[in-house]
Amino acid sequence: MFTGIIETFGTIKKITQDGSNFHFDLESNLAQELKIDQSLAHDGVCLTVVACDSVSYRVTAIDETIKKTNLSRWAVGKKVNLERCMPANGRFDGHIVQGHVDQTGMVKNISDQDGSWIFDFEYDPSLGNVTVEKGSITINGTSLTCFNSGPGRFSVAIIPYTYEHTNFHQLKVGDLVNLEFDIVGKYIQRIIKGYPTS
Repeated sequence: MFTGIIETFGTIKKITQDGSNFHFDLESNLAQELKIDQSLAHDGVCLTVVACDSVSYRVTAIDETIKKTNLSRWAVGKKVNLERCMPANGRFDGHIVQGHVDQTGMVKNISDQDGSWIFDFEYDPSLGNVTVEKGSITINGTSLTCFNSGPGRFSVAIIPYTYEHTNFHQLKVGDLVNLEFDIVGKYIQRIIKGYPTS
């Protein structure tokens, strides 16, 4: 389990395709603290460390992950938000984040508010995901609060610290981001709507 509080960045140094899988080699100041088989959230995607040394490590993404996230657009040199799993005795500073991306969204507008930024996002509402006003959302692994919520759209406000210490400072209009909707909201929606019948 994660909290959506980003620890640091990783920089993609190499991408290798192996059948339908992709191996990503990243450099990070976390590398020396990682171990093989450890879970690590990359832009909100929970991936398993399969190799590591003191300065770099490797994770592997399967085809299902590539299709449901923005990983297919990753390129060498990209900065990725990183968060290790929450320790059992840690503070819960964000919200419950599983590292299981529900779908991608697109940056529709970025407004400079003279000291902060408002990012507007759109996503495909036909998949059944929803946000609620002042509810939680995870964008590229970052725990944030929604407003201007509506079918297939929402906004978030980004303070300077978050802008500088996550990859929000790299986002541009038209970029795809990974979205994980609030787990409590997803359970409530499933209870109310049930499962589709075939």
